Amino acid sequence: MAGLLHSMIASLDGRVADADGRFDRARPDEELHRFIDDQERSVGTYLYGRRMHEVMRYWEDVGEGPPGPEREYAGIWQAAEKVVYSTTLDPPTAPRTRLERSFDSAAVRELVASADRDVSVAGPRPAARAFGAGLVDECWTYVVPVLVGSGPRLFPEGVRRELELLEERRFTGGAVLLRHRVVR
Repeated sequence: MAGLLHSMIASLDGRVADADGRFDRARPDEELHRFIDDQERSVGTYLYGRRMHEVMRYWEDVGEGPPGPEREYAGIWQAAEKVVYSTTLDPPTAPRTRLERSFDSAAVRELVASADRDVSVAGPRPAARAFGAGLVDECWTYVVPVLVGSGPRLFPEGVRRELELLEERRFTGGAVLLRHRVVR
């Protein structure tokens, strides 16, 4: 049964990017990248806001070069469907990518219910809407050992949800996975 996953890399102070929109210090090392690759294999559709889509477009062109976790992730990402929520973006031209002008909770609920693979929501705005509508089933939070001070938050303000810790894992580079189930 498919679920809606919130999967993000975040700083220790709970930011998904710094005030300038960058998060270059969160680049996963090989061990973490391989683990994320394995986790992302269950995802058939990604839901993004405009900025997250722009960041993730990097993976459209990865595929050449030596085998490794980045090339492997690119294949996983390229094979998945992508839905981008934006009122300002021109329609994407990338394969398997469609544009929606607004986040429709009922449509997302239906998408997840009819999916045979997990759906992942990433990016502060669509994630806030998904959390607010009670759609998120699990959170996969990869915390990296850096403080960025300000920037977009990992979790939305004003939304309260109880979580149950399902898994924790420490990586040699200092990152930690915290996997939670949203308690209903």
